[in-house]
Amino acid sequence: MVLGRLVHYTVDAVLLSTVLAGVRRSSGFTIDTPLLTDPTLKSVADRFLGVGETVFDVVQATAVNSSYFKKGNTR
Repeated sequence: MVLGRLVHYTVDAVLLSTVLAGVRRSSGFTIDTPLLTDPTLKSVADRFLGVGETVFDVVQATAVNSSYFKKGNTR
């Protein structure tokens, strides 16, 4: 039961981090981590956002190299 919750919360955190990476890539807005004064909290936030960037890169590379996706017109 505890392991299931841990996995669930971990997946939720990775999805949130990936969404934030997508927002940063599409709009340029990101969390201003230098405003965090605690070095440990800043390090955790940077790693959290870095995981999202990595997952976003993997998903994007998979989509680009897949025959199931095609580039469409943007609005």
